[in-house]
Amino acid sequence: MNLKEFFSNSFSKEKQRYITGVLIIAALALILYVNEIILVWFILGIAYLVGFSESIKLFDCKSHSVMYVLAVIVWIFAGLNGRPLESSIFIAMLMAGYLGYKKSFNPKQILPFIYPSIPFLVLFSVYKDFGRVAIIWLIVVVALTDIGAYFGGKAFGRTPFTPTSPNKTLEGAVIGLAIAVAVGSFFGIGVGTNFIIGIFVSFAISLSAILGDLYESYLKRNANLKDSGKLLPGHGGVLDRLDAILFGAITMHFLLYFLTIWKEPSVIFI
Repeated sequence: MNLKEFFSNSFSKEKQRYITGVLIIAALALILYVNEIILVWFILGIAYLVGFSESIKLFDCKSHSVMYVLAVIVWIFAGLNGRPLESSIFIAMLMAGYLGYKKSFNPKQILPFIYPSIPFLVLFSVYKDFGRVAIIWLIVVVALTDIGAYFGGKAFGRTPFTPTSPNKTLEGAVIGLAIAVAVGSFFGIGVGTNFIIGIFVSFAISLSAILGDLYESYLKRNANLKDSGKLLPGHGGVLDRLDAILFGAITMHFLLYFLTIWKEPSVIFI
């Protein structure tokens, strides 16, 4: 490949990435503006099913039509059930029973019902339980963690962060975390918490986002894949874009739910 072809291909990839990114942001803004739970459930459901399919490749487990049927049932139950998280556990139990009945049990086939199923259900629960402000808070913290780590690493990065992702630096991770906490802490007020709790939750989300990104990188390296999928030009697959958000959602929901109970002790005894 000559120099001209190299720059042409690089520009093309960056252009694809930019256009896809703008479309994702526009779609997300529209969904949150409309703020209808059925729409959020439907869009997240599509993302979940695509991510579920990608996870089968990442875990290198044999695909089975029953898995997809149960995945659809998982999401339908999530919309009907007041406690979406239990849907995944229930369906995973059914899947285990089915595989045992068929005498073709492969433990790996349970994994997609854990990741990304549970994180997607928790992400839906974040919206359902705490509203769109919480989703915006989550996205802002995760995005700033990633952006801060990238540019901070470029400017000040010296120390390798982890063998799982050789391009990441410790300095970049710290800078990304600091920026995310500084900005994200103000969003805590919007969901009924105070500034101090906002700092704590933002810190935990940012740290979880870093771990989610590393976990996805580990899965891709283990499966010898560059991206989890090809749905999003310039970005890869759904899990490539949502890995950090999915991990952050689990931390956010746990902490906000815990803090809500902590502020209202009587709830524990109902």
